[in-house]
Amino acid sequence: MAALTFRLEANATGSKARAGTIGTDHGEIQTPIFMPVGTVGSVKAVTQQQLKQDVQAQVILGNTYHLYLRPGTEVLEAAGGLHAFNGWDRPILTDSGGYQVFSLAANRKIKEEGVMFQSHIDGSRHLFTPESVMDIQRSIGADIIMAFDECPPYPSDYTYAKTSMELTHRWLDRCFKRLSETPDRYGYTQNLFPIVQGSTYADLRKASCEYIASANATGNAIGGLSVGEPEDMMYAFTESCCDILPADKPRYLMGVGTPWNLLECIHLGVDMFDCVMPTRNGRNGMLFTTEGVVNIRNKKWASDFSPIDPGLPNEMSRYYSKAYLRHLFVADELLALQLASIQNLSFYLWLVKEARRHILEGDYASWSREMILQVKRRL
Repeated sequence: MAALTFRLEANATGSKARAGTIGTDHGEIQTPIFMPVGTVGSVKAVTQQQLKQDVQAQVILGNTYHLYLRPGTEVLEAAGGLHAFNGWDRPILTDSGGYQVFSLAANRKIKEEGVMFQSHIDGSRHLFTPESVMDIQRSIGADIIMAFDECPPYPSDYTYAKTSMELTHRWLDRCFKRLSETPDRYGYTQNLFPIVQGSTYADLRKASCEYIASANATGNAIGGLSVGEPEDMMYAFTESCCDILPADKPRYLMGVGTPWNLLECIHLGVDMFDCVMPTRNGRNGMLFTTEGVVNIRNKKWASDFSPIDPGLPNEMSRYYSKAYLRHLFVADELLALQLASIQNLSFYLWLVKEARRHILEGDYASWSREMILQVKRRL
């Protein structure tokens, strides 16, 4: 067992973009990286084999809130952890459930001890504390586990944002203490990433970044962005956080976002991303492709027999036509959801792989400017 490592391999010319390699006990992750979201232990509509072969995912996410409620830690422990339960033998990151608790505003109560909330499944009441969330993530068995935090809504007034940030910092101290008192599970190391908060206030973000950096964790996350604030504001705070968070540790921007968001934030110094957008939008018929954005339900694609995305190395994207995929959506065939999800995830993983290649080759700044215009096009 070894703690997570990060090897910085290149800094882009004329950009803060960088390429590196994260080492975990379940394998390496080449950065920048996008992590498909498997909230309940499954990336919706996509098998683990497809994630490996078609999507070429290196790491996936699970969620503490959802996995705690169903199937529950007893089942996961009996299986030998989430890796054994779902058959994924590469790294897994678990979100602490803080964002889900934030989204349940009508059914939860935040206090110093933790958060009391009602299950969205059956209405039962549960208490999440920093200690219990660490225990649950130990039981799930992720390689990277996230600190329990409060994600304030946008907009938040200054007093609320400051109080929330300070609570998140106190909870972080309790997370680290709990981990120091409990052993890793299943024979491999579990690494805690703290989360920067502070809403949209520059002094709070700076204070939070400095507090998180002082914890000397193996990696750090930026939370509380992409929750409704303007895009330019998200970029500004992402950049200021990356300027403070340690350069020798991976930086993870949580819940972001569109393909152009990824390229912009890689430029600002982010290494890791996750978002439900590629799968959620895919299931609704929006495709992200190397040529631009496609609403596959539009009648214009009914007789377009060109490949879904000829620019991807993914065999599936070149094998099936736009006309066929549109037909599947119009006919409400389940295969439509799978093909669209694989297309979008494959594109996201291709995009960050290309970003890495251009960082290593030294021309990321010029390449990304052109690529942002290309991937934003509506076809």
